[in-house]
Amino acid sequence: MQIFHRSTNTLSRASIYGAVFIVAGLGYALMQLQRSPYITDAGVVKPQPVAFSHQHHVAGLGIDCRYCHTSVEQSSFAGIPPTRTCMNCHSQIWTNAKLLEPVRASYRSGESLQWTRVNQLPDFVYFNHSIHINKGVGCNTCHGPVDQMPMMYQYASLQMEWCLDCHRAPEKYLRPRDQVFNMRYEKPSPDLPLELDGHSYTDQIALGTALVAKYKLRSVSDITSCSTCHR
Repeated sequence: MQIFHRSTNTLSRASIYGAVFIVAGLGYALMQLQRSPYITDAGVVKPQPVAFSHQHHVAGLGIDCRYCHTSVEQSSFAGIPPTRTCMNCHSQIWTNAKLLEPVRASYRSGESLQWTRVNQLPDFVYFNHSIHINKGVGCNTCHGPVDQMPMMYQYASLQMEWCLDCHRAPEKYLRPRDQVFNMRYEKPSPDLPLELDGHSYTDQIALGTALVAKYKLRSVSDITSCSTCHR
């Protein structure tokens, strides 16, 4: 005597396959959520005590990154400029602008402005700005087109897979040290060759490979080792 109808086998198979596809779909959705700005804050403009425009100061006025971020070449931390750096200019220009009253108040009181950190790595990640700068990693490689940002935002996800993309193949990204702070730097091409140490390079991989050797960059196995960033 047959207890279950023959269609039960079909329904069972469909249920199993359906469950597999649902689980896979949920897994994919969670992976995309993990990479989304909702989790990473990439592309999200955060409120600041003063509406400081990098676009105006960098592209408009031509101020070098190092004028404000003074420790970026020697320290693990790029540095937040003290109020007196702002007042070097703003004691002479825009002296009565309402927008800049928090800056003037900070200068008068000696109390630092409480800027909101834009690029924030977890506490378990070790990152050193000076190492990257001195190995030829450009500012906008990580921070994006800062000179086009009226308000600063986090350009990249800053997740481990993003870091490893460069650590596994640094030749794709390195540039000459004198171009690190050039926000309009262009990779070499047949139409735009780049001269370095008596050689002319017409593609980024050839240039990057030469720079890996020139800067004595550690092997890929070293810079992808867990202990390099997790100490």
